[in-house]
Amino acid sequence: MTWAQKHNVQHILIEPGSSTPNAYNESFNGTFRDECLDENWFESLEQARLAIATWRVDYNEIRPHSSCGRVPPATFAALNRQLTGDSMQHSKIDKGIR
Repeated sequence: MTWAQKHNVQHILIEPGSSTPNAYNESFNGTFRDECLDENWFESLEQARLAIATWRVDYNEIRPHSSCGRVPPATFAALNRQLTGDSMQHSKIDKGIR
């Protein structure tokens, strides 16, 4: 608390015992803790960074997520960008913009 006050860090707290306002964050934090932090014993910061980076790549680029139609988030995002780009391109063509 002293460090936070000294560095002007503002705490934004949720109601005690309630994770509802941050349900997505709480879900992610639980998954991260269960699948990465609890599964590894870190002896150095570099080791922690490597393990976390490896887990992050798996979580975002390899593992399918039900919320993304059973594809990895990176694939879902790329498809969304492609569809958005295509629709924007069609919109420009419809308006005569090149």
